[in-house]
Order: sequence, then structure tokens, then C-alpha cells
Amino acid sequence: MATSMTRTFGALRNVTYSSLKNAEFPRDVRHPGPLFLPVRTKKRYFIPPAVGLKGKKEENPEIKGRAAGIVFRQQYLERPINIACSAGVFDPYIPPEGDARVSALSKEGLKQRTEQIRQSAASQLAIRKIKEHDSQFSTKTFAEQAQEIFIEAHNALIHFNRERLHSLVTERCYPEMTRGNRYKTIRWKFMESLEAPRVVHARCPDMVTKGNLYGQVTVRMHSKQTLAIYDRFGRLMLGSEEQPKDVLEYLVIERHLINPYSRWRLHGKIVPSWAPPKDPVIMTVAIPGPELKPWEEFDALNYEVPKPAAVQWNK
Repeated sequence: MATSMTRTFGALRNVTYSSLKNAEFPRDVRHPGPLFLPVRTKKRYFIPPAVGLKGKKEENPEIKGRAAGIVFRQQYLERPINIACSAGVFDPYIPPEGDARVSALSKEGLKQRTEQIRQSAASQLAIRKIKEHDSQFSTKTFAEQAQEIFIEAHNALIHFNRERLHSLVTERCYPEMTRGNRYKTIRWKFMESLEAPRVVHARCPDMVTKGNLYGQVTVRMHSKQTLAIYDRFGRLMLGSEEQPKDVLEYLVIERHLINPYSRWRLHGKIVPSWAPPKDPVIMTVAIPGPELKPWEEFDALNYEVPKPAAVQWNK
């Protein structure tokens, strides 16, 4: 084997550069594979990332992170909700029948008075709990404060001051006061108090969780007011600006007690079952008249109002 290797190296030693230059090689000999590949240096169009993921399997990044020793923070699906007011009136006050009409010295008036004394025990416990969170609360001065809130809220309503109205009424009372007032003109005025307002009922319930307290105080207010509502054409729909009426109202004022930045706001009204019905709203409708020629006159006595044709409605 050593002899064969010596012969090979001896033959290579005798090969010169000139002999290799003059030698003829076949020209059709090519490399089996290309020595370089064309590389695209710039993308001519945008490929969405989702196109390349169609055939691939989606991997859970949380499983990968746990395998790598990364601790993921727990994600809560619940969003924090701030309930600034309650959903309704808890244990509403039941006004005695004939209030503001029956004399306190009569037999029925004495019965009403004794019934109020019996129901005042729960109110006293609620007032004591309200004073724990609101040190400035007093039944003597709160009735006048509630009347001022009532007047300012209605003044903001007739001027359509939404920011001021939101600060004076709760989120439950706001849609009840503004519903149906679009394209209408409201004229309201507080004339005078016939009787001094007073606190007649108080409750301090909790909602959602124990300790989430809401203070609800019912104030009786007997006053004289004027109200007139006009439609978008300026026609009177309800009430009168010149004729005042005696109004007996039971206002529910509420506050979120555990919130130190909350305030007392108008929450609703209590309408007793024996209250007289409200005045009907006068709705005006434009009736199309006949087409008259310039030399003709309209005769309202002999004109018959056309009736609309019957239409079948399908849901």
C-alpha cells in the first residue's frame, strides 16, 4: 500500500500548470446544485399574519410560560361597578288618607297621629345610623335642605342643564324627570310653602353587600306651584302659568352613606293610592282642509272631516 501511494504522489508531481491549461475539458459539465440562491430583499405587498397560521396549531402561551417558570397574573373577568344609588325606594312611606285635608284635632287626625308615632321607631334607628356616617344630619334642618334640592332640580330641568341636574337627582330619578320632554317647553315656578316641610320617614338599607349603606329620607312638602307645558309649536298642552295649584308631595332624598364624597339627591316621589288623577294632556292635531281656489271661502259648518282609510298591520 505504501508503494501505490508513492506512485500516485509521483504522478501528481509531474503535472504542470501549462499542461492543465492546454488540456481540454467537456463544456457541458455543471454543478449538480446551484451555488447561490436569489434572495428577495424587499416585500412588494403585505401578507396578513393570520394567513400563515391557518395550517399551524394554536399554542397556549400560558402553558409555555409555566414551563419556562414564568408566573402569570390571574385575570378577572368581572369589571368594577360603582353603584351610586339604589334601585328603588326601600320600605316606602304610606301616606295617611286625607292628609292635608283632615284636621289634627278631629278623630281621623288623631288616628293618623298615633299611627305615625308607632312607625317612628324604625325611623329613629335609621336616623341614628345615618348620623354615624353624616355628622351634620339633623331632622330639623334637613327638610328645608330637601326643599331647596327640589326647587334647584326643577329649575335645572326647565333650563335643560344636564350637568346641574345630574348633581341634584340620582341615576334612577334622572330618566323619570326627562322622559318625554324633548321638543317641549316647560314653565314651572315655586310660589310659596303652605306648610313647613318635615321629615316623616327614614330608612337605612344595605344593598349588594353588607355594610353598603344607603340613607333614604322621606320629606312631606305642601306648597303652591305653577306648571305649564307647551309643545314644539307653542301650543299649551298642560297646566297654566297664571293659575297656581296646591301640591302635596312626598319626596324621597337619598345618599350613599359609605362614600365620603356623596351628597343628598332627589331619588323619587311617593304617590298615594288615594291621590286624585292628573289632568289630561291636551294633544293638538293638524287636520288637513280642502283645497280652495282664490275666489272660494271655507265654510267650517258644512265641512266634514275625512276619516283615514283602514290599514291592515302585520307584525
